[in-house]
This record gives sequence, C-alpha cells and structure tokens, in this order.
Amino acid sequence: MKVGIIGTGYVGLPTGVGLAELGNEVVCIDKDENKINMLNSGQLTLFEGGLEGLFRKNTASEKLRFTTSMKEGVEGADLVMIAVGTPPHPVTKEADMQYIHAAARELALYLTGYTVVVTKSTVPVGTGDVVESLIKENNPQADFDVVSLPEFLREGFAIHDFFNPDRIVIGADTERARNVLKELYKPFEGKTKMLFVKRRSSETIKYASNAFLAIKIHYINEMADFCEKSGADVYEVAQGMGLDSRIGPRFLNPGPGYGGSCFPKDTNAMAAMGRANGVSLSLIEAAISGNDARKAAMAGRVLAQIKSNPQAKIAVWGLAFKDGTDDCRESPAMQIVGELLKHNANITAYDPQAMKNAAKLVGDKIKYASDMYEAAKDAEVLVILTEWPDFRQADMQKVRAQMKTLNIVDLRNLLNPDDMRAMGFKYQGIGR
Repeated sequence: MKVGIIGTGYVGLPTGVGLAELGNEVVCIDKDENKINMLNSGQLTLFEGGLEGLFRKNTASEKLRFTTSMKEGVEGADLVMIAVGTPPHPVTKEADMQYIHAAARELALYLTGYTVVVTKSTVPVGTGDVVESLIKENNPQADFDVVSLPEFLREGFAIHDFFNPDRIVIGADTERARNVLKELYKPFEGKTKMLFVKRRSSETIKYASNAFLAIKIHYINEMADFCEKSGADVYEVAQGMGLDSRIGPRFLNPGPGYGGSCFPKDTNAMAAMGRANGVSLSLIEAAISGNDARKAAMAGRVLAQIKSNPQAKIAVWGLAFKDGTDDCRESPAMQIVGELLKHNANITAYDPQAMKNAAKLVGDKIKYASDMYEAAKDAEVLVILTEWPDFRQADMQKVRAQMKTLNIVDLRNLLNPDDMRAMGFKYQGIGR
C-alpha cells in the first residue's frame, strides 16, 4: 500500500519506519524543512531504541521517503495518517487542535481515488467528525473515510511495540474502511487482538487508558508516602497487590510522579472533556493535582539535604522523562529541576541522551557533565531522576570518592539501600 504520514515526531517516525518494514511504500510529510533535510541526509531527529537500523534499511530501499510536500505524500495514497502534535492549551489544558485541522484542510486538496484518512494523533472525542467535515468542505468531490487509529507506542520501546502490539484498536464506521485497515495490519493477523469499534469509542479508548494508568501511578505514589510514615515497604505492598489478577503488577512502581508526552497531556484533556460534557471525572482531577504537587514535594526532599548550604552543588542523574528516550516533554526530572531552580540551586546534570533537549528548556541555568561521575564530582547531594540502566550499574565506590558529602536522594529507587548505607552514604529512596 502507499501510505502518507503527516508528522515525523515520536509517533509518526517510528510508525513510518515500521510500516515501511512491513513492505508498504511510505512517505512521511513534515512542514519543518530542517527536520526533513536531516532525515533525507540520513540523520535521525529523535532517539528511539532500535529505530536507526530499520530507518537506514528502508530509506536505502526507498520504501521510506521524506518530504515537505503534502501533494507528494497524499496524492495516490491508499491511506493517509495524521500524526501531528496535539499539545495542551496553556490555559484550558484542552488539546490544541490547530495542527490537526490544518493537516485535514491541506490533505483534502490532494486526495485522489478512495482514501482512508486516519487520525493517529491522540484527539478529543468527535475529532473524526470535524476532520471529515473539513475534508468535505475543502474537496467536496473527495472519496474517503475517516478512521480513528489510536497509537499505543511506549517511548523508548516504540519499535518493539509496533511489531509486538498487545492490541490494535480501529474506529471505523464503514466496512470499506475496515477492509483497508485489515489489509494494512494483515501481518499481525492471528498474533494480536484487533478490535473494531465506533470511531468515537476509539477516540475515547486512548484517553481512558492513559488516564487509568496515570491514576494507578498516582495511587502507588500515595501508598509509597504512606509506607514511609507507617514503616511498611512499598515494594512488598506492591508485590502483594500485583498478585491479585484484578490489579496486576504493572504501573505499581513508585517514583517522582508520572510525566512524558502522553499522561499529563491526556489526563488534562480527558478532564477538560469531562467538564465540557458535564461529567465529573473526580479521580482523574485528583490524580492531576496530586501529581503536580508531587514534583514540588520531591524537590523539597533534595533541598532539605542542603538546608545549611543552599548553594551546595547538586548532582542530577537523568533529565529524560524515562529511560530509552531523549524526550524531556513534561519530564518529572525537568519539573523537579525547575522547582530546584526556583531556589537558585547549583545543579550539574548528566543524561545519556537528553541533555540537548534539556538545554532547549533550561539553557545554561544548569551545568551539563560529560558523564555521571563528572556530575557527581564535589556534589553535596546526588539526585537520581531517570531510571537509566547506566545509573543502576554505576561504580558507587568511584562516586563515593568523587562526592563532597555522601547524600543520595534516589527518586527512582535504582540503588540498593543497604549497600549504599554500608558504603557510608546517607540514602533516601521512596516508599521504604
């Protein structure tokens, strides 16, 4: 099939690479000329484990191409995916739909023959109706269907998840469109669950799923706080909870709060949709406010370690919102760094992949180290904010020799508390 993908971000690019690997002819479209020039010259514009090899293979075979021309990507396509950003509005926190609407208006002009237009971006319920209306308005003769195809790619594992989906949800209101999607995902037939639902149900599923997981994360973080006060161990509690098949073990890891490009945006958007529809989504609202407050509380734990010397050096390990990605959008690490900077903290940070993106957010307000040991040199407190395996495997004897004062605030519980205390560190984790 010929597939056009509008947007080359953390959804569009891995999806394009994956579809090309499955044998489709894929053209990725983006308005950012610099980004397209980089991709056409063989440079990836984001870090994602396993992406580079497939990117090089499929660009070399010309199964995967990049362009700034909507006409080139859409004309003659069997299927066009919209995978542009839906960032939260700075005031209302609703999903900003301007890029979706602009893409729909422009792609409409180049539709030839029957085409399935897919909203791959996470969009509010009813967006498919709006996209359909915009296409008809701009090209009344177009022969098309609009389908909702929510993405469930985890950053850091996007390529793995593309080829090993736990489900494929398709919101299609016509048999013709359903048949096109069945053909697209034929390689997964018999390997995963393919769920066909109404378009509006599909649009709701992604928000409902992410909101539920965000609530689960916030819940275990509250349990971690309780365990610290009561003398319980949150990991033992989580293990006991997770053995209940109704609960399950996933998303029961305590930490500094949820973050990233999906959970904060989608919980806020879901809450806004609830308010717009006159429905009280109190659990989601509570998770949002509690998660926001948690970042300040975690920063407070760090500041408590340097109370007597506010300008003491703070070493930060980790800036990305999770390991396996360079994405700093809504990163709990960056939000905690931001809270520390409100107190004029002296921070030196290291992240294996995300320092370039972090610098776009905070510039020279913090210093950047060439490795984790340089970051720890002369520090009075070491703060672990992202769960990179490098940090778990660090030579802590070397770290001990580098630090000025042996304080560790491990907000990812990467290190063994008993081992750290035996080495002379004053160690503080979460929930135990």
